[in-house]
Order: sequence, then C-alpha cells, then structure tokens
Amino acid sequence: MQTRETYVPFRGYRTYCRVVEPDRPQSTAAGLPKPPLLLLHGGPGSSHNYLELLDPLADRDGRALVMYDQLGCGLSWDPSMADHPELWRAKTWLEELEGVVRALDLDRFHLLGQSWGGMLAIAYLCERRPRAVASVTLSSTTASARLWGAEGHRRLRYLSEAERRCILDAEARGDFSGRDFAAAIEHYMELFCIGPLTEDDPECVRRPHAGGRVPYVVAWGDNELMPTGTLADFDYSARLGEVPCPALVISGEEDLCTPLIAKQLADGIPNARWELFADCRHMCYYDDTPRYLALLEAWLNEKD
Repeated sequence: MQTRETYVPFRGYRTYCRVVEPDRPQSTAAGLPKPPLLLLHGGPGSSHNYLELLDPLADRDGRALVMYDQLGCGLSWDPSMADHPELWRAKTWLEELEGVVRALDLDRFHLLGQSWGGMLAIAYLCERRPRAVASVTLSSTTASARLWGAEGHRRLRYLSEAERRCILDAEARGDFSGRDFAAAIEHYMELFCIGPLTEDDPECVRRPHAGGRVPYVVAWGDNELMPTGTLADFDYSARLGEVPCPALVISGEEDLCTPLIAKQLADGIPNARWELFADCRHMCYYDDTPRYLALLEAWLNEKD
C-alpha cells in the first residue's frame, strides 16, 4: 500500500488528510473501482492516529482508505484556535466533513465513524442525506448524548465505593481538578475504553497528537461521563429512521457504548445489523483487530 497526505483549506485553517491506496486496486462485481472508505475519528479532539490500525484493509480488500484530523486536533491543530471556542460545535465539523468530501472528489464512498465520529456520521446522514454514501459503519457510538451520560453513570457500579463517591462529589461541585478524581476516571476508562498502554502496543495508538483537549472540553465536557458542552443536547434518537443507507453497528461487550446504546441504533435504523464484540472495550478494532478487519471487509464488499 502507498500513503499520500494533503491539506484541505477550511475556514482559514487547514484540515490534514491521509489517503491509503492499495498496491492492487480491485473492482466491484459490476467492474467499477471499489468505493473508498472514509473514516471519522472520535473525541471530539482525538486524531486519525489510531485508525491507522485499519491500514491493512487497503491491500487485503483492494480499496482506498481516507482519514483526516478534524479541526482542532492532530495535524489540523493551530494554537490560535484556543482563542475561538465558538468553533467547537457540531456545525463546524459537519461543514468540514462536507469540505473533505468535495475536495477529495468522493462521489461514492463508504463511511465509518467511531465514537464521536459515529455521532458526526449520523448527523451528516440525517441532515445532508448524501446519495454518495454506500453504507455506514457506526462503531462504539451513540445517537444520544443524554443516554451516553446516563449509561456511564450506571456503570459506576463497577468501581469501588470510594471511586464512585469521588466522581459524584466532583460532579456535584463542578470541580474536576482533584487527583483522586483523575485516578477514578482513569480506572473507569481502563475498564471500558483502553489502557494502560505499553511499548508493545502499536505506535499509532501510542503516538501523541497536538491539540484536542480544548475542543473536547468545550464540545463535550470534562470527561466521558458528563456531557455538558455544545454537544450535550446532541440527540438523533428520534431521527434514526432517516439514515438513508445500510448501517453496520459495532460495539464491545465492555464498551463505553453499552449494549443499550448500541441497540437503540440497531433498532432505530431501518437497514441495520449489529455486531457485539465479546471481551472488547470502546476500541474494538484495537482489542480484536483481526475480527474487526474481517467483518469490515465482508460488510463493504456486500454493500459495494
């Protein structure tokens, strides 16, 4: 496979894009080039880095992968953005997604959104109803920020009583600066997301990225359990019937995206299939990369 990088102008800034091309492109049964897969990372405020775990799909399936760093993070971060909190809302990232699709001439493609990226994909499909999208994969995501927060609080039962009390007290005070709170949240994320990482983990997962924290706090909040930012009212649960393409819902057995959250997506989208990954957390593609790649390959070829 070969990788090329480019930047797409957006609102006076630049959006970093990375395209992975297969060494031997393949065609669909109709003789057309396989549509690329456009990937949307999570956060808001993460980066494309961890999506590089899916790079092998390019050669094994003969299709291009397209990923980018959303405005405010990674190689799309500019320090001057810290003075513009008005940027960090769904509308910004939705318009950026449209700009990437136009700039890269993606006239037909598959879409995959992980975590916040899945929320962005849902908004894109419901608000813009693009005909170019052949299918969508919604990986460890939600249609409702409120439900995400409620399920997160329910899962506090997996922590010790002291950790639960620490988190709830910090929430009541609105003060998340304490060391005990940070340790309790870190434990929660290790149980349901990822970590602790070691030198044996893939470099793309361990690789640091610029920015991220500012848009995360403004758009979501201090931590995963408490959506208080501009996305706190994000709710497409009543509009899932508007998703115009087939949907693959993926979640892990021990995911931040609980089975209830995933079931809401699978039940609400007319043409949806749900795959629950046993013994996996929020990053199923990291906890069980072989199964994830095989599932994606089969799904994309079925929906080409």
